[in-house]
Amino acid sequence: MSKTLFLSPPSFDGFDGGAGSRYQARREVTSFWYPTWLAQPAALVPGATLLDCPPHNIDIKECLERAKGYDHVIIHTSTPSLKNDCKVADAIKKNRPETTIGFVGAHAAVLPTETLKASPAIDWVGRKEFDFTCKEVAEGRPLATINGLSYRDAYGKIKHNPEREMIQNMDSLPWVADVYKRDLQIEKYFIGYLLHPYVSLYTGRGCPAQCTFCLWPQTIGGHKYRVRSPQNVADEMAYMKKLFPQVKEFFFDDDTFTANLPRAREIAKKLAPLGLTWSCNSRANLDYDTIKSFKDSGLRLFLVGYESGNDDILTRIKKGVTMDEMRRFTTSCHKAGVVIHGTFILGLPVETPQSIENTIRFAQELDVFSLQVSLAAPYPGTELYEMARQNGWFTKKDKTDLVELDGFQQSALEYPGLSKDEIFEAVDRFYRAYYLRPKPILRIIKTMLEDKDVLVRRCREGYEFFRSLRQRKEDLAALRG
Repeated sequence: MSKTLFLSPPSFDGFDGGAGSRYQARREVTSFWYPTWLAQPAALVPGATLLDCPPHNIDIKECLERAKGYDHVIIHTSTPSLKNDCKVADAIKKNRPETTIGFVGAHAAVLPTETLKASPAIDWVGRKEFDFTCKEVAEGRPLATINGLSYRDAYGKIKHNPEREMIQNMDSLPWVADVYKRDLQIEKYFIGYLLHPYVSLYTGRGCPAQCTFCLWPQTIGGHKYRVRSPQNVADEMAYMKKLFPQVKEFFFDDDTFTANLPRAREIAKKLAPLGLTWSCNSRANLDYDTIKSFKDSGLRLFLVGYESGNDDILTRIKKGVTMDEMRRFTTSCHKAGVVIHGTFILGLPVETPQSIENTIRFAQELDVFSLQVSLAAPYPGTELYEMARQNGWFTKKDKTDLVELDGFQQSALEYPGLSKDEIFEAVDRFYRAYYLRPKPILRIIKTMLEDKDVLVRRCREGYEFFRSLRQRKEDLAALRG
């Protein structure tokens, strides 16, 4: 077994490139998801180390120094960070030429040839689910014999091995808890709408929904929801509660934790005696009784993708939930006392000035506790990417150019009657129209008065939020020349 380093390299300042993030980008406030997609194979490889540089403020100098001690370095990359990650790989190889370097992640899975061509330092890339691919490479097996892997042969020719079967028995994967404890400082991980400190993990992979923009189901996880057994999940949660007594909230980062409702209900029942606080991703289609039963079992918050306040756009992106269903779900959550963090996306097909205003008004009507506004990100491998390519919606020749030089999202698409600048500018208008109202302001002040730690945190986040909005304006001014 070679000495293996699983690496999330330093990148843009504040860049959240961790595999758990839906959109690899810098956020309006300090936000870092756990690198669970790297922690999982790290748990399979004895003696491996996980190094997550961005949240731990590890710069390139320290990263390279630590990488020297490993025979094998496996880097999680993303579409926005690929160029930077290649520079890191080049530097690792220069320091220690005998180091074997592999790249994993959605970008590598969809574009294995292009990823290998991006740098001669990359020896192999893992396609789709790469947990056991990484394990077999670390065991020293010849690259030509490992399924789910693409590599260069002795003559420099790129070869693609047969696909690896998707993992069906998810209980066969080891828990990530010990890797978190050994290699991560959990206090370094922040998500604005989650209690701090928090821990996130997966109880399953894949999502039956067909949303055209969603990255993971279309590139790695698939559209079948493959799950760990309720008892396996409950056992790890009990273990994590003992391992991390300081944690205030556990987040299930499955694309849609509620996609299998009987299982979700069973997990909730098993979590209730543990007395812990948990949250999860959910579609906006649950009834009141289900929501209330989750609340009684410790649920605090749903992360919900509303995306748009226009039913035509919701239909085009195959959201599978109507605005009326979203209204009923949100009303039920308010009644049950479950907090919602809502996410919206501007620039989906085919956005118009009026649909943007409709979405802003819809968000105000829903009046969820907090929200996030993103720009449509057409990642390679998604249906949205293909639609944009076929219809000529991309704003740049380089279709993988999705973030600005500072790591913030840029508007990669535009439509007839709606320019990329107008879409970009609408993000700032959306945030201000939503948060600069009496209700949200009073909600935030109430949480600050109830907890001194929250007071300090909200002040920091407020400063970062408005600083990011100023930066967006500067980015827009730069785009306009």
